[in-house]
Amino acid sequence: MNPTLRAGYSVVAASFLIQGVAIGGMFAYGLLFAEMISTFGWSRATIAGAISVATLTMGIVGVLAGRLNDRFGPRGVLSVSAAFYGVGFMLMSTLSEPWQLYLIWGVIVGIGLSTHDVVTLGTVARWFPRRRGFMSAIIKIGTGCGQMTIPVLVAALVAAYDWRIACQVFGAGAFVVLMFAAQFMRRDPGGAAAAPAAPAAAAASEAAPASSPAPSHSGPDLSYRTALRLPALWLLCAHQALVIACLGTVTIHIVPHAIDLGLSRTAAASLLATIGGISLLGRLTVGFTIDRIGGRRALLASYCLLFVALVWLQFADKPWMLFVFAAAYAIAHGGFFTAISPTVAELFGTRAHGALFGTVLFFGTLGSAVGPLAAGASFDALGSYRIAFGMLCVLAATGFVLIRRLARHRPVLAST
Repeated sequence: MNPTLRAGYSVVAASFLIQGVAIGGMFAYGLLFAEMISTFGWSRATIAGAISVATLTMGIVGVLAGRLNDRFGPRGVLSVSAAFYGVGFMLMSTLSEPWQLYLIWGVIVGIGLSTHDVVTLGTVARWFPRRRGFMSAIIKIGTGCGQMTIPVLVAALVAAYDWRIACQVFGAGAFVVLMFAAQFMRRDPGGAAAAPAAPAAAAASEAAPASSPAPSHSGPDLSYRTALRLPALWLLCAHQALVIACLGTVTIHIVPHAIDLGLSRTAAASLLATIGGISLLGRLTVGFTIDRIGGRRALLASYCLLFVALVWLQFADKPWMLFVFAAAYAIAHGGFFTAISPTVAELFGTRAHGALFGTVLFFGTLGSAVGPLAAGASFDALGSYRIAFGMLCVLAATGFVLIRRLARHRPVLAST
């Protein structure tokens, strides 16, 4: 095998592992949730608040991590975040006061989580310009695998020992795995860590099979400062805020909604498992499609499916109807998370991909912080999710319009 191609596949494999461990551990927080209530008697709002702090930390630090990745490459950035992630998890075993939870999970672990998307997907976007969508999908499948396996591992540790030891063991293991994976990351096929315009264009034939067709949807290779002045970037940021508000709301509130409709807790929880499993298919399908029709059109298709699923949810009052919703929604869910990095590269190139992708993701964190909270407040006031889920339909329709407008605002500037 060509050494450059082998190195590219190593980058994909390492990114897959990083995504699985990072997101799997984040999902394991739900297990620690109940343990902290039992141990400390803290309110649910207090414990949940640390998640919001971590989300905002991820968004803010992610922009910086993206810029550092553009300038210095992924290995050092991911090594630092691995230390924050592993040490943060281990420090969770020392909790005794709420402020410590906000510092450790909200800030330290939040910094550790800030790189899992922006650096891994940003790096792969440079390595595989011709198969960017498919390789991004492979990496995001790692996210789904982590969601299905890491919480089970942590639960077994909690059952065998206790939650403090579980945090220590998982934190130490995560540190080792993430640090190991980081060493396989390289900025681009040329290996020039600080080159402002990655030589991926020249080496693309080595990182992608010769049989791959040249992409017809390539855009200019813009600097961060130039892209900040373009409407296309802000349309993409607004889209990300809207769609993540939708996705975050569904993920958090679909289980209590199903229980309200009479499903058992086990059956309601299986809705999330259905979403997680089928979203893997969505990631792979959309990733394969992106390389043929482009990221913008893949986002439009995902919006159509999301809107239909959300409308269906308004009338879904039987278990089978909820599972039909979960299946359709899951494909859109996986598609959105797969398509955003290739779309940023498609519109603006890879010269400042890390910084631009981090900026877009930051707006997504704002949506994830506001959407679920607003839906919960609506339910508390009205005793029903009908208005909240209806608003999600409006958000999805608005996001579709924003992505449609990208066509007229597509950057056509020469590289600067």
